[in-house]
Amino acid sequence: MEDYLEFNRRRWDESVGIHVNSETGFYRLAEFRAGEDILGPIESSEIGDVAGKRALHLQCHFGLDTLCLARRGAHATGYDFSSEAIAAARALSDETGIAATFVEGDVYTAPSRIDGAFDMVYVTWGAINWLPDIVRWAEVVAHFLAPGGMLYLLESHPAALALDQDEAGRLVPSFPYFHGSEPIIMEETETYTGDTVKLTNAKSYEWIHPLSAIINGLVGAGLTIDFLNEHSRIAWPMFPCMVEAGRGMYELPPEVPSLPLAFSLKASFPS
Repeated sequence: MEDYLEFNRRRWDESVGIHVNSETGFYRLAEFRAGEDILGPIESSEIGDVAGKRALHLQCHFGLDTLCLARRGAHATGYDFSSEAIAAARALSDETGIAATFVEGDVYTAPSRIDGAFDMVYVTWGAINWLPDIVRWAEVVAHFLAPGGMLYLLESHPAALALDQDEAGRLVPSFPYFHGSEPIIMEETETYTGDTVKLTNAKSYEWIHPLSAIINGLVGAGLTIDFLNEHSRIAWPMFPCMVEAGRGMYELPPEVPSLPLAFSLKASFPS
């Protein structure tokens, strides 16, 4: 297999500039710079009070959610494998005066790059589908949690990731839900933000992790599942037929039967 990490890194390095300067306003940076709390509605309702907590945001992209957590009073650290993303995150931190720490590296090497334990590990929206080994990811999460700490995970639902919209507008099974260790190779010249800027690095490698594999990986790493919720909204238009649902969220139109588009879970590390 080609070097999936390097291909994906190049894609994300290129995407950073498009996202920071988005013509669509997808990331609501103007509102964030104006002082608004722009954390999404699902995570806002589920993470609880983070003031004073040590929070590690894995795969933080250019640090927007990391800084949202810091604005809420968390001692936040963002971690991402894209050097461009980390540079943009530090620049946004300096610009807004919101203090946070940002570290560069891929998820699996995080234990050798970050010291200390955290009260919360935070992972949201389009993160774990870039990782080939969900068990190793769960072990990394467990490594960083202090006794009594928690993981908050909010992600696209793997059942939805297995679907695609065909030319007739129907959502049909298109990718293997149980696809094993081999990646799904995607070729997309635009990012999910709706920006028309074309990507030079169109190829990417992704994995669908079944819900059972995610949960069993966390349980095997010593965590206890506190809740698992499924959601009919998601933070980007996963399919062309989707409609806006307010507060930066999207849902299926009324004529399409409801499907789980996202899931969230909280998992705790024993005291």
